Amino acid sequence: MKKYFIFAHQVARSGAKQCIDESPDGYGAEIGPINRTKAQNAKLHALIGQIAKTQEWAGKKHSIETWKRLLTASWLRARGEPIEMLPALDGMGVDIVYRHTSELNINEMIEEIEYVTAWAVEQGINV
Repeated sequence: MKKYFIFAHQVARSGAKQCIDESPDGYGAEIGPINRTKAQNAKLHALIGQIAKTQEWAGKKHSIETWKRLLTASWLRARGEPIEMLPALDGMGVDIVYRHTSELNINEMIEEIEYVTAWAVEQGINV
């Protein structure tokens, strides 16, 4: 059975230490920032959905997934993270490689939601 600890207080840290001490050989642990929440993901998708309904880009409407890629790449560039444009493996154009929202921690997701909201407001979208 897996156990999950959020290090919000000393009791959680003590529980995690005890769990590690009692774990059998072959078990492992990973410690790092908590990824985005389901509520954050739902909020981002609702924002992007509103954008996809009301906006065109490059002369046409696009799917939520396309808008999510465009907005995420723009946000990552705004925060100074690298975006790579690589020749496509099949030789047909280019592909953009960057981090996906599923990899974002809670604070990064807050930043992206704020970025997308600000972008939408600048475009006159009621969010």
